[in-house]
Amino acid sequence: MSESITITDNRTGESFEIPIVDGGVDSTEWKKQLPGLWFLDPGFTTTASCTSSITDIKGDEGILRYRGYPIEQLAKDSTYLEVSYLLLHGELPDTTQYDQWVHDVTHHTYAHENFRRRFMDGFHFNAHPMGMLNSSLAAMSTYYPEAKEIEDPANRMLQMTRLIAKLPTLAAGAYRFSIGMPYVYPDNNLDFATNFMSMMFKVAEDTYECDPAITKALDVLFILHADHEQNCSTTTARTIGSAHADPYSAVSGAAAALYGPRHGGANEAVLNMLDEIGTYDQVDDFIEGVKRGERRLMGFGHRVYKNFDPRATIIKEAADAVFKVTGANPRLDIALKLEEAALNDEYFKSRKLYPNVDFYSGLIYQALGFPPEMFTVLFAIPRVTGWLAHWNEMLEQDSRIARPRQLYVGADVRDYVPMGNR
Repeated sequence: MSESITITDNRTGESFEIPIVDGGVDSTEWKKQLPGLWFLDPGFTTTASCTSSITDIKGDEGILRYRGYPIEQLAKDSTYLEVSYLLLHGELPDTTQYDQWVHDVTHHTYAHENFRRRFMDGFHFNAHPMGMLNSSLAAMSTYYPEAKEIEDPANRMLQMTRLIAKLPTLAAGAYRFSIGMPYVYPDNNLDFATNFMSMMFKVAEDTYECDPAITKALDVLFILHADHEQNCSTTTARTIGSAHADPYSAVSGAAAALYGPRHGGANEAVLNMLDEIGTYDQVDDFIEGVKRGERRLMGFGHRVYKNFDPRATIIKEAADAVFKVTGANPRLDIALKLEEAALNDEYFKSRKLYPNVDFYSGLIYQALGFPPEMFTVLFAIPRVTGWLAHWNEMLEQDSRIARPRQLYVGADVRDYVPMGNR
């Protein structure tokens, strides 16, 4: 059977056979046979903008794989830095490669002192940490002008290493500035997650210490958020990169997209919902309100996953580990009852509304001491790996500059009328 579809143009009666390539309709043949006829696809929900070998999502089956590796295996056995190497290089590192990668990242964690003192200290005293991070990422390109030499693979890797290494430093710096605390320099004797916690929360101790269960949970969260295929921010990074902008500019644009509450604010919305419910005994009333259309259920369902989000089960286990260390959170009891009630209610089951990755991540972040305004920043720290992997892949593919079409629905031609005659 031919891997193609046949389209009949009812205006002319002509039929065309369009090949199916890698599971998608070949747009080249479409344009050749039907020139000037564009798909109207707001939100690009049925349009593939690229080919990619980085992340594979099968939403109907609840499958998420990085470079072919199931997310469940990576979360259980890998580390964030190993996963970042995998996403960038396409293969898991051997021991020598991994040790070198950890060394490279660890020794690029410091930000230029002038950048920290002159740029970051120039923000308003109560600037939002994510706004500071966006601006800082763009400004870093002025400190590394060689980043514009994007045709050099070695130079691209150097800039990607710098970005992955410095994101926690910039993120923690933005937080410390927003609460009026002095900056904490990176400690290269600490692992990636512990070093970030140190820069966030260290006060006067010589060496910051953190329970291994907490750093493991944070590392798992970083793995789960490292990439998620062509979401809004990743597509933004590829679009900016298609103009051959440097990686700092591309990543800054991606972070700006993530800053939008429809993309990066879902876990904070879950906490707000739990506060709205208020107490354990109000869960049933809330559920009924959702079914009547009077309340909104946050953290359930996903635009891509139609059965369940494979990250949700992993993150729930991480939450259990964190709460054993930090103690119970009153919101947790509400969340558990809400999850149980929704999973056993035919209304939600028939609509395939299952908990997603955001349902528990906010609870974990809050338990670790992060305020809600840092949640999107925490999302950006690992997601920079995915943004860069896609940016780099796009350049290796020699992709054309992004230039979507539109269907014009405005006024037809009309003559200019002088202002006095209007």
